[in-house]
Amino acid sequence: MKNQFKITLTTSPKQKPDPKNLTFGKVFTDHMFVMDYDNENGWHDGRIVPYAPLELDPASIVFHYGQEMFEGLKAYKTKEGRVQLFRPDMNAKRTNNTNRRMCMPEIDEELFVDAVKAVVDVDKDWIPEGKDTSLYIRPFMIGTEPKLGVAVSNTFKFIIILSPVGPYYEHGLAPTRIYVENEYIRSAMGGTGFAKIGGNYAAAMIAEKKAHDMGFDQVLWLDAKEKKYVEEIGTSNAFFKIDGEIYTSSLIGTILPGITRASMIEVMKDWGYKVNETRFTIEDVFKAGEEGKLEEVFATGTAAVISPVGELFWEGKTLVINNNEIGELSQRLYDELYGIQTGEREDTHGWIVPV
Repeated sequence: MKNQFKITLTTSPKQKPDPKNLTFGKVFTDHMFVMDYDNENGWHDGRIVPYAPLELDPASIVFHYGQEMFEGLKAYKTKEGRVQLFRPDMNAKRTNNTNRRMCMPEIDEELFVDAVKAVVDVDKDWIPEGKDTSLYIRPFMIGTEPKLGVAVSNTFKFIIILSPVGPYYEHGLAPTRIYVENEYIRSAMGGTGFAKIGGNYAAAMIAEKKAHDMGFDQVLWLDAKEKKYVEEIGTSNAFFKIDGEIYTSSLIGTILPGITRASMIEVMKDWGYKVNETRFTIEDVFKAGEEGKLEEVFATGTAAVISPVGELFWEGKTLVINNNEIGELSQRLYDELYGIQTGEREDTHGWIVPV
């Protein structure tokens, strides 16, 4: 690695969790990466230290005006014991896209990847090896300058924490029930929908809570202006297989440019599918369902990889997809992508980065 970091190892290692009973994002490893920024020195003092609470001034800008961002990626261990990452360079690029929108300092992409590699290497023994498990990596950045005036922070921290995880949803690849949200919105043109920031998720919680209270697993978001165009499913990108072709929302600034999304589009095109990145309505989806042309619906993202949808509910109408069973394409995509990530399948795209 080009960048080297000071390492301080913990003197009190934690007990590792049972890999057969991992919940998502509730257990954290022994160490974390921390780096500081100020206008004079830029990014500096990158270090790996024992996992511990942060000490921040109560007036730090992140608490009052939400100047922050985060990313998500995973590390995997192959049967041969190799540790590898999946397209971390894409996370680095997306970090800087978010940072530009949030008036936060960009970070050198190689520095980002080296920091991820370094902290994962220190805690590589935490990577679970069971089926559908991985080490979730959460890089994030916060504005730390203490001031109550609404202004850009002049100091920041960049931190990476790690968590051994199982499936994002308890039921794994079992199809989900999705509520089509037509009251609240997730993002609007000119907003921060394409950025990976906590504010997007905080504003979405009320709709997700409403859906959960009604017995649904997640929300399908519609556009902010007309509330008719399909956008995302929860925190994931949405795909629809209609009459043999694939449809997914185009990247017009209101949805997250998912790395799993981009990867699956590439794989499906390799397999000969026509992938339409376009705007289409929820009415189009239900019409296709009523005509028997809606073959599969699934969501993609780093956390779940792929999540098949078995039911959509919109304005009092229920649409059952593929007899509420995982579709052939959904299963094939999961097997392919997870196989590449874990070394079970050949990486013909150059996506894997060894640690």
